[in-house]
Amino acid sequence: MKLNELLSIRTVLAAVSLVVIAVAAVAEPGGDARTEWQYKLSAETQVKLLSEMIWVEGGSFAMGSDDDDAAERERPAHTVTVDGFYIGRTELSQDIFEELMGWNSSYFPCGSCPINNLSWLNIQLFVERLNRVTGKHFRLPTEAEWEYAARGGNRSKEFLFSGSNTIDEVAWFAGNAGNRSHPVAQKTPNELGLYDMTGNLWEFCLDDMNPGSYALHQRLSGDQPRINPLNLPKDDSPRRRAMKVLRGGGYEFGAEESQVYRRDAASNNVRMPDIGFRLVMDGDAGH
Repeated sequence: MKLNELLSIRTVLAAVSLVVIAVAAVAEPGGDARTEWQYKLSAETQVKLLSEMIWVEGGSFAMGSDDDDAAERERPAHTVTVDGFYIGRTELSQDIFEELMGWNSSYFPCGSCPINNLSWLNIQLFVERLNRVTGKHFRLPTEAEWEYAARGGNRSKEFLFSGSNTIDEVAWFAGNAGNRSHPVAQKTPNELGLYDMTGNLWEFCLDDMNPGSYALHQRLSGDQPRINPLNLPKDDSPRRRAMKVLRGGGYEFGAEESQVYRRDAASNNVRMPDIGFRLVMDGDAGH
């Protein structure tokens, strides 16, 4: 399936959705009556989770692409600066999600496989509960943070994919995945030690998708860098329908659709088997 075709399908899914998002997308499968105190994460799991958050030193990079194959929403390449942050070494696994939330509706179930088939709004509920039980501030990455980390941060070797110019080394994609996701951290990591930033699952970001944001910045600001950009309304109501940025490619996509600059989007209430996420955590290096 081509990237533009999938974007169109996801746009249609958003347009035909008539449910109230606050109920249909935030509500958990099963509709149980668990109370807040029941949402817990063992000390062992918390230690494991924190140990796999990788510090990414802040810096500047060229976001987007001027390649002939780049879509209009991926043009032009432009300078972006981001502050330092922690990011998950892998996509969040099903075992951690299920331990905290008590449910797992993933396709291809296995504890070490990435959680999937959940909406962007489901993820916000998970993050809220995770922050309560850990006392930390986890969140989704901004689109700029995601691409900076995927490119290798300040250790970048300017690979076409995240960690290599040979996609098979670093990714589960259409050429080797067998039309399914796979356990995390089975391929070669990128320059920062991050796995599956190309392939396996598409990953939700915080941002709303604005196909013209790169070009608009260039028109308004010329060569001035974008500083910690985030395309998100100030009043981000849970009832607001929105197309959210997806990055990284997935197991159904070919090499020509998986370069590190590729952008896609999905409605914030849609659940799909090829979409998951990885966490970012705010904080200073060493904390």
